[in-house]
Parts: sequence; structure tokens; C-alpha cells
Amino acid sequence: MKFTDGFWQMREGVRANYARETRDVQVHDDRFTLYAPVRPIGHRGDTLNTPLITVDCWSPAPDVIGVRTTHLAGSVRRAPAFDVADDPDAAPVVTREDSAIELTSGALSLRASTEGPWRLEFRSGETTLTSVDAKGTAFVEDADGAHHVLGQLSLGIRELVYGMGERFTPFTRNGQTVDIWQADGGTSSEQAYKNVPFYLTNRGYGVFVAHSGPVSFEVGSESVGRVQFSIEDHALTYYVIRGETPKEILARYTALTGRPALPPQWSFGLWLSTSFTTSYDEDTVNRFIDGMAEREIPLSVFHFDCFWMREFHWCDFEWDPDVFPDPVGMLSRLRARGLRTCVWINPYIAQRSALFEEGARLGHLVRRPDGTVWQWDMWQAGMALVDFTSPDARAWYASKLKPLLDMGVDCFKTDFGERVPTDVVWSDGSDPQGMHNYYAQLYNETVFDLLVRERGEGEAVLFARSATAGGQSFPVHWGGDCASSFDAMAESLRGGLSLGLSGFGFWSHDIGGFEGTPDPAVFKRWLAFGLLSSHSRLHG
Repeated sequence: MKFTDGFWQMREGVRANYARETRDVQVHDDRFTLYAPVRPIGHRGDTLNTPLITVDCWSPAPDVIGVRTTHLAGSVRRAPAFDVADDPDAAPVVTREDSAIELTSGALSLRASTEGPWRLEFRSGETTLTSVDAKGTAFVEDADGAHHVLGQLSLGIRELVYGMGERFTPFTRNGQTVDIWQADGGTSSEQAYKNVPFYLTNRGYGVFVAHSGPVSFEVGSESVGRVQFSIEDHALTYYVIRGETPKEILARYTALTGRPALPPQWSFGLWLSTSFTTSYDEDTVNRFIDGMAEREIPLSVFHFDCFWMREFHWCDFEWDPDVFPDPVGMLSRLRARGLRTCVWINPYIAQRSALFEEGARLGHLVRRPDGTVWQWDMWQAGMALVDFTSPDARAWYASKLKPLLDMGVDCFKTDFGERVPTDVVWSDGSDPQGMHNYYAQLYNETVFDLLVRERGEGEAVLFARSATAGGQSFPVHWGGDCASSFDAMAESLRGGLSLGLSGFGFWSHDIGGFEGTPDPAVFKRWLAFGLLSSHSRLHG
């Protein structure tokens, strides 16, 4: 978010406290901590009534340096934490000279001034990749009393910024305000289903802000020569990752946060879907498949979208007996035709579902502070939300999917996971703001782990819509709800390229668009685009 009013002034009611100098340094074998007051200290009396910012610097892996800025350590929210893997071969080295201290890891070093104005420099050899200057480390209190911590890293001339998840806005992030906040907003706005607090630049480095809750990026949009990132909390952690090429940066970033699993070979064939057809049965499905066979178009996977379950029962994971009286036989017949099958699911339990009463009784549904089950009527009548922070709830949810696998279903489309409330209490005590973005990670992980257990390594694949940092470990992801137009195809292309520069190795989209019907020119062009994506699905 923006805190300043132009270059000279702060916005009304905003008070910023910037690290001014390094007053003290604590050195460990392979890391150091800087203590930075928010005003220059001329004599000992100046230490009274002067806040101190603690800045920890370390390296979890070669060519990666972490920085954690803390104001009031006891006030840090209990947000879910991203898994960040430490490399035992990191072997960082700390050196000191009269006016600076330096942490070196691989070919990346962090140099901090210990005399004079506050400054941090991230270097590759003798080249400064980016720096933190006078207003680059701070905590800010706004007019409403909210407490924010911010970081600012310099941007060089002609330096371009990419990433931050699957974003449909202009491909380079320069000049944009980007809010890392999961939203079901389609592909035609600044909102995104897959928000990843990571970016890389054409200057040879990337930055991962390791905060699972909302992160606000100002990419040359508040200070034109800076990328600013801020959170509403008391501690901010970020990693600077060096790489000669985008490939090297992404390799090091995914070594920290998780590498994509390799999907099964059959998943790389063509997928065909019922889409949002509200009335279909086995005869309809066979007509779809026969139509493809008549045109000599090979299929690998058939996907059953929403209405394989009864209306108002989403989700109970039971086939609608009126239109699918023999699901086991149908799945067997599809397998005999050489097809794998996928079924649509989501993490919401409608009140009409038989699982609602069971989930509420067992404590597996998210609750409000007063102890009642959180519900609303958007999407499904009276729907509740599975509390994936509870291991028991995760096991319960997976147990309801297992019978489908026993029938012959091969994989799941894990739809939704973005509309997660913040006026709730989670079973593990997580901060609701932090869990809003992180929910998709637990949801997809629960389903993916079930597939690994039941189908084995190398046979697990999802078709997921929502994700955050680390979500690349549970492929595949698709681009969400787009219109059927050339403009929407361009939106999807930008989203996929951006997601690929955020660590995701496998991605798909609705060939032809989802909203509306494409004209032949759009469909033919989109088909070529779709078949060149890692996974290809006819869904529009």
C-alpha cells in the first residue's frame, strides 16, 4: 500500500519510522543481527523513547540471503509459515571491516554499513544488484492505528520486474500496485487466483517475501526507483536470490519452496470436459467422446464438471443417481476406451449435503468466534468451509474422496479455495488474515497427498485453480474463468507466463474461453495456444 503523499510528505495520519543507522551488531559464525534505531543517536539520552528495529541476516542456501526486520517481536501474528528448505551446503561466511559487515553465500553477498546512514547492498562480485537505502527499512502506523512493516529495494535504469503469481495485467510489473490476496475475480482484472509474493528482475536476482498473509507491492508506483513491499504485522522476512539467468533464479527459488512433482504421462494428452453443462448423463458423455473419435482427435482424459453431483449437494461426493445410476460401470467403460477420468470438487460443504451435519458435529468446519459454524449463501446455499488446519479434518475430507478413487476416478479438479473468510477462528489458532491466502496450499496438499498414497508416486495430478508460494509442488494449475475472445486469450497468456516466472512448471487454461462461445477464429487460435501449453483441456 502507499504511505507517502508524493516524495516529501506522508499521507494524512501516517507515521513512518525508518532505520537510520546501525547502532550495534551481533555476529554469529554464519549470520549477523543489526540493531537500527529510528533516529540518529548523538548521546546516550537519545536512546530513550527511541524505537529499535532488529534486522537479522542469514543464508539458507548458496546464493540466497534472508533478511528479517522486526519491530515488536512479541506482537508478531501467528500466521501459517511457508516451508523454506535449508541447504546444508550453504556455508555462508561473515567478515568485518571498520565501516561495514558482510555476509557472503556463494556468489551473493550482503554488505551492511556500520557507520553513517543506513544502507544494505546485495552484490554479485563487484556488481550491486539492488540496495536498501534511507527509507528501505521501516515500520509504519497508519491513521487507523494499523502497524505495518515495509522493505524497499532499489530498481536500476531499465530494470524490469516479473512474476508475483498468475497476473493478467501487463506482463512487466513496473508501475503497478500488486496486492497478494486470493480472489475469485476471473482473468480480466488486477485480482488473481494464484498470488505468489515472489518477483524476479532482468538484473540477475529475485525476491521472495516469506509472508503467507496479504503483501502489498508498489513496483515503482510509490517511489519510482524502488520496489516496496509491506505487510500489516511486526516482522517481515524476505530472501534475495541471485542467478545469472531467470532459470537459475527459479531453480534456487523452487529449491527453497518446493519443486513441481512430475505429473503422470497420461495427463499430457488432451482433456475433454462437460464444462458447466447443467444437464448431462452417460449418453451425453459418450456423444462428446464419439464426436472426437469421429474427427480422429485423440483424447486422454475425460472430466466431469459440477453436475456429476446433485444440485444443492455440493459437495457430498456422491454421483447423482438419477443421471448416473451406474458410476462404477460407466468409469469402467470409459477406461476400456483408453480414457482416464477426473471429477470436479471444491472445499465447500453446502447445508443440503449429508456431510454438513457430520462435519459440524465432528468439528471439521470453520467456525466463527462465537463457536457457530461459518456459513453464507454465495455459490452454494448455506455452505460451510472445511478447516484444513485440523489434521483430523484433512483426514476426514480425504476419506470422502477415497471411495471415488476406489470406483475408478483418476484425479480431481480442485476448484475454488479463494473465498476464505477472515472473521473466523481456525482450529490451529492461525491468524485469519494469514490463512486466507494459505488455505489453497492446505486444500491442494490434502488432495494431492491422497492421490500419492492411493495411486503412487508419479501418478498424482490435480487440476487446481488457487495457489500460493509452494503450490507448484501440487500440479497442475489452470488459469480460471476467462471470456471467449482474443482479449481474454491474451489475458490468459500473460497469466501463464507470469505464473511460470513464479516457480510453477505446469499450467493449463480453458481452450476457447469459459464465458460465452468463441467464434471460429478465436477457437482455432486458442487451440494452437492450448496445445503448446504443458496441459491441454477443452473446457469452454
